[in-house]
Amino acid sequence: MTPPAPRNPVGAHVPVAGRGLAGTGLAYADKVGAETVQVFVANPRGWAVPAGNPAQDEAFRAGCAERGISAYVHAPYLINFGSDSAATRERSAESLRHSLHRAHAIGASGVVVHTGSALCGSREQALRLVRAGVLPLLDELDGYGGQAPWLLLEPTAGQGSSLCSRMADLADYTEALERHPRVGVCLDTCHAFGAGHDLAASGGTARMLDELVAAAGPGRLRLIHANDSKDVAGARKDRHANIGAGHIGADPFGELFVHPATEGVPLVIETPDDRHAPDRVEGALHARDIARLKQLRSERAAAVPVGVG
Repeated sequence: MTPPAPRNPVGAHVPVAGRGLAGTGLAYADKVGAETVQVFVANPRGWAVPAGNPAQDEAFRAGCAERGISAYVHAPYLINFGSDSAATRERSAESLRHSLHRAHAIGASGVVVHTGSALCGSREQALRLVRAGVLPLLDELDGYGGQAPWLLLEPTAGQGSSLCSRMADLADYTEALERHPRVGVCLDTCHAFGAGHDLAASGGTARMLDELVAAAGPGRLRLIHANDSKDVAGARKDRHANIGAGHIGADPFGELFVHPATEGVPLVIETPDDRHAPDRVEGALHARDIARLKQLRSERAAAVPVGVG
């Protein structure tokens, strides 16, 4: 008998260079013990929109199904619909459309996109530009029917003129997108910590999750990037650390496995691996982080009374 799926699958952002989504990505997932994966389908620091390989796409879909794992796509970092440049906004639309299309092709559940910065003047004007640029792409999702991927908004750490970093910022952002039924949230713990949510304080993670739900609405949280932070709370810096090796510490991650808002939500690590360091085994640190999160999951499950949670 197949064991029941865990309340919160734990996985990693996996590399795909070389043998592609299935050959490289799923092999890495197996190596580190991932129960869910996140991938890039384009250069994360460029505007190119490469065509997919249908055979590789099908092999990836089949491999995920065989393993019982979900997949997510992370859109390129350059996307910013709040830019003062029309060319950047046009390229952002093309890039995000490509990520959504490729996510559907590979059977991914959602596409993560950073919420961007207000470089056009006011925050209000930037949100109007977000609305104008993103709503047409959301309308296009209707063509995918029930198989449409979610668009997952990832708040940033508060650098510069960030449009969305504190959980409360999600209210205006999702409102600008008319609370579209396929708009969700990807929570990055390092970003939230950098933006000033002190997850390391007693009950800090639960308070932050409560604020997320209050701002975005129930059921919007669809993915968590589980990353510790090299910097202190409120530093507005985005420097990831391995689980338990940063200023958040390991224990607050345990709260992610019991809060009502996280029911069924996968956790993906984007922590350092240092695979190019001397004598470093590729994937070793990722395997350790995943194992640590699974341990916290087991400990929290054991502590919850039967019939609760």
